[in-house]
Amino acid sequence: MYTFLILNGPNLGYVGKRQPEIYGSDKIEDIPDHLKKIMGDKSEQIKLEFFQSNSEGALIDRLEKARTDKVDGIAFNAGAYTHTSLAIADSLAWIEVPCVEVHISNIWARTEDPIRQRSFMGKQCIGVIAGFGILSYAFAVQALFSHVDAD
Repeated sequence: MYTFLILNGPNLGYVGKRQPEIYGSDKIEDIPDHLKKIMGDKSEQIKLEFFQSNSEGALIDRLEKARTDKVDGIAFNAGAYTHTSLAIADSLAWIEVPCVEVHISNIWARTEDPIRQRSFMGKQCIGVIAGFGILSYAFAVQALFSHVDAD
């Protein structure tokens, strides 16, 4: 059994309600159903933990706890902190837990605000998945599973 943390930053507590034209209408709670569709029976080998905070410090505390708890991987949508937080990037650099950066929208297509196309945390992640709505999380967990199950 592998444990993967679905970690969400600011304003992501309202996914499915907030700006559906950008983020869609699926909710975070739909991730296990999407994962089952994508991975079939292998999804039964996965335990998901969920955490969301609007606070940068709380997200860093949860990253450190993931290391202590020996979580197998993290699918992390840091929201706007992706583009601004050196502190989150520094935390990812030392905790030694595989992480996939997740975005519901395609951040590179968001030309209205070029800062949204930059990621401080991506360098510390094993990969980035963006633009597939809530499915992005399921794809990230699938990638984490393949990464840790290959060892």
